[in-house]
Amino acid sequence: MIVEVPHLKTFKLVALGGLLAIAACKSTPPATNVPASPPANTAAMPAIPNRVIYPDSAQASADLSAALRTAAATHKRVLLDFGGNWCGDCQVLDIYFHDAKNLPILESNFVVVHVNIGHLDANEDIANRYEVPLKKGVPALAVLSPQGKLLYSQKSGEFEAMRRMESSSVTNFLVQWRPAKAGCSTVMVNC
Repeated sequence: MIVEVPHLKTFKLVALGGLLAIAACKSTPPATNVPASPPANTAAMPAIPNRVIYPDSAQASADLSAALRTAAATHKRVLLDFGGNWCGDCQVLDIYFHDAKNLPILESNFVVVHVNIGHLDANEDIANRYEVPLKKGVPALAVLSPQGKLLYSQKSGEFEAMRRMESSSVTNFLVQWRPAKAGCSTVMVNC
């Protein structure tokens, strides 16, 4: 006798869909930017990321200029996050940015600019200016001083497989690249 669990089939289908979406980051982005329809019965399901993280690609230059002004006024660094809403690894990075351990570090030390790379064909000039090779994969990060000087860029697709990484990888990155503050050690997470 086989006993059917009502939500198990739906969960398996959603899990498979999630894996396929994440795998899409390894290939080229979809031809359209139309989000997939949610499953029919989502009441008992965990939330599936389908957020718009990266604004229209035409906004990147203005967002970067505004971030540099804010960073200079608040003595924070600028964190450029290159990616696309179609990218599952980019969605995972954003989830890790907002977890309880990383969000305070991020908010107190960085001004984040989400740079939409379109279908690997937008904002290439900004990626080139800050030495981020988009062909190595996204998400990809660059850290700028409040004056716009490049301090670090991911050149080898370090976060490209974010789905296989832990939130602590993001914590370590944020702690390493936050601005130095008087009385703080480089190993102190909440300083």
